[in-house]
Amino acid sequence: MTWKLQNLPYPKDLETLKVLKLLPEAHRALAELKGVAQSIPRQDILINTLAIQEAKDSSEVENIVTTHDEIYKASIGIEKFTSSQAKEVQNYIMAMKTGYQIVAKNRFLSINHIKQIQEILEDNNAGFRKVPGTTLKNQRTDVVVYTPPQSHEDIVNLMQNLETFINTETSLPIDHLIKMAVFHFQFESIHPFYDGNGRTGRILNILYLIQYQLLDTPILYLSKYIIQHKNQYYQLLQQVRDTGEWEAYLCYMLIAITETAKDTLEKVKNIKKAMADYKTLLRENYKFYSQDLLNHLFKQPYTKIEFLQNELHVSRITAANYLNQLAEDGHLTKYKIGRTNYYVNDLVIKALN
Repeated sequence: MTWKLQNLPYPKDLETLKVLKLLPEAHRALAELKGVAQSIPRQDILINTLAIQEAKDSSEVENIVTTHDEIYKASIGIEKFTSSQAKEVQNYIMAMKTGYQIVAKNRFLSINHIKQIQEILEDNNAGFRKVPGTTLKNQRTDVVVYTPPQSHEDIVNLMQNLETFINTETSLPIDHLIKMAVFHFQFESIHPFYDGNGRTGRILNILYLIQYQLLDTPILYLSKYIIQHKNQYYQLLQQVRDTGEWEAYLCYMLIAITETAKDTLEKVKNIKKAMADYKTLLRENYKFYSQDLLNHLFKQPYTKIEFLQNELHVSRITAANYLNQLAEDGHLTKYKIGRTNYYVNDLVIKALN
């Protein structure tokens, strides 16, 4: 069965008692996450650190497995450590940040924006599928469970309808969390691209919450829940296609939002506490303390002299002295790879894990 946006269910079929009971807690968890995130002085600290977590797990849903260490090294250009899997996760982070900039600026998400996000994610510009033959298979049995729209014209029309659905609040007058789950189902069922549909769809979830101001930044760690309940996720998507019964799928998505918002909230609190502790350490022990230095050391777990030199606008000798002094005192871990020294803030990694 191919679902079309013209045939959306009525609100009463979506807003069941079970679904409505889950909504308040999901909204509370998101609101608390949004509030605590706003207390971090630099939002790019959260975007850089938590985007890596989200990107790693979202990619792992698609069996792209890498480590945090590989990703951190890839992010600062240690090419000899950059596996193809780490490169794909880096593409995810770039795609998410690009989507965030688009939505923050426009408060609108067009199909061209979606194509731009997927293009960065997959590092190609193939666009919407033009060649028939795409099917979705059970990963364990290799049996085809769903055939998405095959015609390029149908895909374009459905994506144009999806654009209207996302950006027009009257297209389905229901709570935004329910609507996010519905449009996620629609996008995954249209399956408009040759590859990267799952990861693109998970980025769009976060962007939708930002578009409607349920979050300010792309920090919801939603993929962790999906990978922990991966089989259920795919089964429930297919159940809606097969039976038209939405309740179990919507409950799954609301619980995913609630649980991952709470989990992300703890990570934000951990980062905030680690920053406060490190700030006290720097102020009481080092004359070179500055808020810019603190922000730099938490924006990215791995750094090097050139990065600090450029961000603080100091000489190379000064930047090297700062980092080496902190490393000698045990507050950073220093590695030499080739001819370059790298410095790791282990507190950031500990806060995230």
